Amino acid sequence: MSGSNADHAIPRTVWALGFVSLFMDLSSELVHSLLPLFLVGTLGASALTVGLIEGVAEATALIMKVFSGAISDFIGRRKGLILLGYGLAALTKPLFPLAASAEMVFTARFLDRIGKGIRGAPRDALVAEVAPPAIRGACFGLRQSMDTVGAVLGPAVAIGLMILFHDNIPRVLWFAVIPALLAVGLIVVGVGEPVREVARHGFRSPIHLRALQRFSGAYWWVVAVGAIFTLARFSEAFLVLRAQQAGFAIAWVPLVMVVMSLFYALSAYPAGKWSDGISRSVLLATGLVLLILADLVLARAGSEAEVLLGVALWGLHMGCSQGILAAMVADTTPGELKGTAFGVFNLISGVSMLLASGIAGWLWQVHGAAMTFYSGAVFATAALGLMLVGRR
Repeated sequence: MSGSNADHAIPRTVWALGFVSLFMDLSSELVHSLLPLFLVGTLGASALTVGLIEGVAEATALIMKVFSGAISDFIGRRKGLILLGYGLAALTKPLFPLAASAEMVFTARFLDRIGKGIRGAPRDALVAEVAPPAIRGACFGLRQSMDTVGAVLGPAVAIGLMILFHDNIPRVLWFAVIPALLAVGLIVVGVGEPVREVARHGFRSPIHLRALQRFSGAYWWVVAVGAIFTLARFSEAFLVLRAQQAGFAIAWVPLVMVVMSLFYALSAYPAGKWSDGISRSVLLATGLVLLILADLVLARAGSEAEVLLGVALWGLHMGCSQGILAAMVADTTPGELKGTAFGVFNLISGVSMLLASGIAGWLWQVHGAAMTFYSGAVFATAALGLMLVGRR
């Protein structure tokens, strides 16, 4: 009986990666909750520029994962790449308060997201390897939930610091350096990995035809749903701009990210745990419905309260989808190719993310904020339709 209980305990490495995610997301979201305001208000960038910066940055992170995942499969080790990715992200944090132009912000975001791309697929593959199959959804949900706790704390700290330093955004951005360094230190001392036999063949292209043929139809169905889902999920920078448009004082604009991330954090672990006992696709469909509702509320929002309701629904949709999608990738792929599977999934999602934020920025600039959110609802409805048609 005791052995069975041990098999169903959350592994130490999952907890450590959860705290790493918490500290790094605290750092990143402190920056991201103020960056759209910094770009538009201080540096004079347009909504289209914000969309392109965010789209290229996030797409870079997702596309990089295909290479880091394949490399981690080849060398048989995940921790080194995880440390490299988080370390690079930590090194970029001082560049944001030093930025004097949108181009410098783009460079900092680009390098930061390269770091995210390097670490993402190996980290998810490591969680998949150390998590007992019976609680895999709970393990992914826990790491994602702790990541989102950091995302709650980051904007909350930003609000306090903005009040303390009288809306001096560059000064506030310097504080993001501290939790980023803590995250890197925790990887060094807290993250372990199982011993794996290293592949003896040469390095295999992550999109080699023979490797792709080993993935099941169920895996490619998850990839297709994830790609259309990502088209509906443009950058949260537009939530920040929507809050400012609705009349939030500049120091309180990060509140929308606090609310979104709080609802994300509260729902991610329960959703992951529930997905171990019921169909994961049911929860993913629930997330899509919540995203449709969020987009409709935000498109029509005329007050601060309506904006907060929309971002709360947005956070719930994240909790019911992001960890679930990762668990579905893990469920539908062979063990020795999980890093590659996460990489390919994120490569395709990266292309969708670039299109999503670019389209959102163009629609915002040309047709207004409402049209941006209505288009998100249309893409989410398309993803939901694919799920209903393709589910057996």
